[in-house]
Amino acid sequence: MSDPALGLLMLTLIVIVILMGFPTAFTLMGLGMFFGFIAFYDPSQLWTHNKVFELMVQRTYGAMTNDVLISIPLFVLMGYVMERGALVDKMFYSIQLAFRRLPASLAVATLIVCTFWGIASGLVGAVVVLMGVIAFNPMLRAGYDVRLASGVITAGGTLGILIPPSVMIIVYAAVAGQSVVKLYAAAMLPGFFLAFLYLVYVVGWAMINPKIAPPLPEEQTRVKVPEWVRKLQTLYSPNLFVALSKALVSPAQARNLEIDGKPMSYGAILQNFAISLVPFLLTAVTLGIIWWYVVIHQQAGAASEAVEGLQQLGSAAATPEPSAAQKGPGSQFYIGFAIVALLMAAWSLRSYLRMDGERFEVLRLLTSSVMPLGILTVVVLGVILFGITTATESAGVGAAGAFLLALHARTLDWKRTKEAVFLTAKTTAMVCWLFVGSALFSAVFAILGGQALLESWVLSLNMSPVQFMILSQAIIFVLGWPLEWTEIIIIFVPIFLPMLKHFGIDPILWGTLVFVNLQAAFLSPPVAMSAFYLKGVAPKHVTLNQIFAGMMPYMLIVILCMVIMYLWPGMTLWLPRYLYGG
Repeated sequence: MSDPALGLLMLTLIVIVILMGFPTAFTLMGLGMFFGFIAFYDPSQLWTHNKVFELMVQRTYGAMTNDVLISIPLFVLMGYVMERGALVDKMFYSIQLAFRRLPASLAVATLIVCTFWGIASGLVGAVVVLMGVIAFNPMLRAGYDVRLASGVITAGGTLGILIPPSVMIIVYAAVAGQSVVKLYAAAMLPGFFLAFLYLVYVVGWAMINPKIAPPLPEEQTRVKVPEWVRKLQTLYSPNLFVALSKALVSPAQARNLEIDGKPMSYGAILQNFAISLVPFLLTAVTLGIIWWYVVIHQQAGAASEAVEGLQQLGSAAATPEPSAAQKGPGSQFYIGFAIVALLMAAWSLRSYLRMDGERFEVLRLLTSSVMPLGILTVVVLGVILFGITTATESAGVGAAGAFLLALHARTLDWKRTKEAVFLTAKTTAMVCWLFVGSALFSAVFAILGGQALLESWVLSLNMSPVQFMILSQAIIFVLGWPLEWTEIIIIFVPIFLPMLKHFGIDPILWGTLVFVNLQAAFLSPPVAMSAFYLKGVAPKHVTLNQIFAGMMPYMLIVILCMVIMYLWPGMTLWLPRYLYGG
C-alpha cells in the first residue's frame, strides 16, 4: 500500500474508531504513533530509534507551549464558577416578567437566558441542563408544545460556543494560526444575529399557531409590587421616578415606610433612585463609549502614530496629508449617531413617563439579577476587543470576576469551588491532550502524503471559490451528525485550511462560517448532545424523538444564517476590520 493510501486509511480509521466510542485524544495519538512508525520505519535501525518517538515529543512540547491555549482553563473556570455560583432562576423569572406581553413569553425568556448564560459560561451541557431544570417544566405546565419547549432550550444552549468568549474559537485560533481577538470580533455579530433568527422563529410560530404557546394565566404574569412601593406612590407620585426624586429632597415621609421589616433609610432611597436611573445610564454609557472610540480614541491614536522623518536644517516644514483616522469619521457616522441617539433618548423618555410600580419592580429585578453578570461579560469582551488586554489576561479578569460575583451572591461554598476547579482541570486536560493527538496525527498524515493527495484532488476539480466554500461547509455539516465540534476542529478543519489561500477565501470568514455550522453538531441526530443533555432532566413522558423533532427547524435556521453571512460578508468582517484594520 502506498503512503498516500495509508494516509487516507488513517482518516477513515479515525472516524470509525471514534464512532465506536474510543477516547478521541488517545485514538489520535495511537493511530499517529502506529502509522508514524510505519512511515519512518528503517530496517537498518533498531525499532527504538524510530523517529516517530522524537516527533511525539516535539509535538507534545509544541502544544504545551502554545500561548493561545493558556486562556482556555481560565475561561472554563469562569464558566464553571458561574454555573455553580449564580442565580439563573432569578434571572429567568425577571426576564419572563419583562417579556410577559409577547407571544410565547416563557420560550422568549428561555432563549434570552440561554444566550446570556451561554456567553457567560460557554458550556453547552451546563446551559441546557440548567434551563431544562428551570424552564422546561414551567413551559410544559403552561401548555406549551413539547417541540417548542425542547427546541428553544437545545438550540439556545448551543449559542455559548459561538458568541465570545468561546473556547471553540480559541481552539480554532490555535489550529489555524489566527488572531483570537479578530475571531472574537468576527463571531460577535453573527452570533447575536443567529439568536435573533431563533427569536423571530419562536415568536412567529406562536403568532401563527397560538395553540403551541397558550397565554399565561393572570397569576403568572402579575408583578408582585412591594407594599412600600405602593405607599411611596401614595405619598409622593404615581410615577416612581418622580416619587423617588421627591423622596431624596424631602425624605421625612419616606422614612416612615418599611422595607423588609426595617425602616427605610436614606441609603435605601438613594439605592432605589439609582435603580430608576438604569435606563438613562445604559443609554448614556453606550452612546458615550461609541463616541469615545470612534471620534476621540482613533484620532488620538492616529495622531500619536504619525512619525515624521528628519527635517533638514533650514528647510520648509513638511505638511503631510492627514490620514482618514486623523480626519475623523465621515458625515454618515454623525447622521447615524444622531438618529440612534434620538431613538434611544425617546426610549428612555418613554420608560420614565410610564414608570409605575409594576415597571419599577421589573426594573429592580432585572437590575439585581442581570446587571452584575452583564457588567462582567461586557468588561471581559470589551477589554479584548478594544485591545486593552490579551485574551489570556481577559480570561483571568473573567475568572476573578466570576468568583467575586458568586461570593457576593453567597451561592459559592468550598464544595462547589472544588467541583469547579476539578471540572476545569478535567476539561483543560482533555483539550490539551486533543491538541497533542491532533498535532501528531496531522504531522503523520502530511508525511504520508494524505494532505497533498486531498489538495491535488480538490484542485483538480477546478472549483470556484463559491463551490469550494459550499463543499467544505457541506462536509463539515455532515460530519457534525456523528462527531462533536472538538473532533471536527482538531481533525478535519486543518485539512481545508491550506486550500483557503488558493481559492482566495479569508480564513476568518471561513472559520466564522464553521462556528455557525457547528451549531448543527449539537442539534443533528444521532449524536445530538443537546438532546441527550435535555433528556436527562426532562419528564419521563417526553421522548427523544420529540426533542429531535423540536431541534430540526433550528438546523434550517443555521443554514439560513450561513447563507446570509456568505451573501453579506460584511456582517462577519466589518467589526474586525474596523477595530484592527486589514
